[in-house]
Amino acid sequence: MSAPDTTSLALSVIVVSADSGLSLRDCVNSVLACTIPLELLLIDNASSDGVPQAIARARENDHRLNVIYNHANLGFGPAVNRAVAQSRGQALLILNPDCLLEQQSLQRLLDVLAAESKAGLVGAVVCDGQGVPDPASYRRDPVFARALATFFKRNDEGVNIAGPMPDHLVEAEAISGAVMLMPRRVFEWMNGFDEHYFLHCEDLDLCRRVRDAGWRVLLAGDVRVQHGKGGSSRHRPVFVSYHKHRGMWRWFRKFDPAARKPHIAVAVWLGLWGHFLLQIPGQLRRMSRR
Repeated sequence: MSAPDTTSLALSVIVVSADSGLSLRDCVNSVLACTIPLELLLIDNASSDGVPQAIARARENDHRLNVIYNHANLGFGPAVNRAVAQSRGQALLILNPDCLLEQQSLQRLLDVLAAESKAGLVGAVVCDGQGVPDPASYRRDPVFARALATFFKRNDEGVNIAGPMPDHLVEAEAISGAVMLMPRRVFEWMNGFDEHYFLHCEDLDLCRRVRDAGWRVLLAGDVRVQHGKGGSSRHRPVFVSYHKHRGMWRWFRKFDPAARKPHIAVAVWLGLWGHFLLQIPGQLRRMSRR
């Protein structure tokens, strides 16, 4: 792919792939079917499935697509940061490689970003193939007390917000990292994603820092985006689970006041890594059945 010129665009869509499978092709096709002026930066973390290369060949004459190849798996946040550095859009849409985006949904997100004062992040309700919303679309900071409430199924006090998913615009503490739209100036003010996260919880971290800096995190509840199961999670469940637990530990240490109490910090550390170890046998059994 030739390098893009320096002319500013309204929107840059950033998609990170890592052995994401054929769902990546569907994601790219859905974005490039939109007539809204945009560029799509597909940044690949050393996939071995050949799908990014096939997309690049099939779309070699589409100037809107820029495929960037990393020679190692840098992690999600670092890859996004590198793609943004090569992008031109005044707004940035970070999109998971297993999401299907329709033009009407994209236009609604852009309208919210333009209309809402101090909007720093705008998300959508991500749904599975049956249209069931993911609770991670609209949630609270996962501080220790809320995590305990979630574990004991006290939903009114937990991380996920009880009740039906909103169908209108609401303010949130955190939205899903599968669909995140934000002004470029805010992303740059935040210095992008914290690169100490490899995979998982970097979205929670970004939401928290955006709010702490005085911008608003918003959920466009009337926008529904289909979101499949990640290819990386299916092929490397233990690897993904390890980095998820590692990310949870980092978020806890950065933002939770309970982390300043040594006995709670030790209990959280033991709980997280004990949970990780207990999951491994089941993950390996499921892999062996495929």
